[in-house]
Amino acid sequence: MPSAQHLVVGITGASAPHLGIHLLRSLRQLGTVETHLVISRAAVRTIEIETGLRLAEVAALADVFHPRGDIAASIASGSFRTMGMAVVPCSMKTLAGIAHGYSDDLLTRAADVCLKERRPLVLVARETPLSLVHLRNMVAVTEAGATVLPPMPAFYQRPQSIDDLLAHLTGKVLDQFAIEHDLYPRWQGLAESDQPAQGALL
Repeated sequence: MPSAQHLVVGITGASAPHLGIHLLRSLRQLGTVETHLVISRAAVRTIEIETGLRLAEVAALADVFHPRGDIAASIASGSFRTMGMAVVPCSMKTLAGIAHGYSDDLLTRAADVCLKERRPLVLVARETPLSLVHLRNMVAVTEAGATVLPPMPAFYQRPQSIDDLLAHLTGKVLDQFAIEHDLYPRWQGLAESDQPAQGALL
């Protein structure tokens, strides 16, 4: 895929690595973007616990897999042009590192590159409830140019399965990079037959 655009995907140790895995699988099916994957140390364990998958199985979903310690990887340099980066899910530890420019591995360095090069950086922040520290870090990364996109389910499309919810979240992430997809039905307004009767809401 020599002419493809490059998208960096990071998976951290927050719960729900399924979100990042679904993103990778969807991008592979679309076939329009070359994915560069980096996985944090904690994510390896979370993936094993919550999905039963091994690191090699998840790495195989990407076009290019970069070990987290390889600071000489292509995605560590701003001269390597990408569409940006999505961290899915993004732990509060990783969020804090990105918010304060503390790049202690390839994942946080790649995110820092996106900020300094003014490229889209989407952080699917996964934690609940949120402390004041978390909220302040979210403000800090937003002010720096990132987009915080929490994995909040939507129900207007009437999901029938967990996969429907994952597809919606993946679609919202892809929208941030203007990547075309049909992962979920977009809201078109109510059909005339679904409109409430006159005065029903008064």
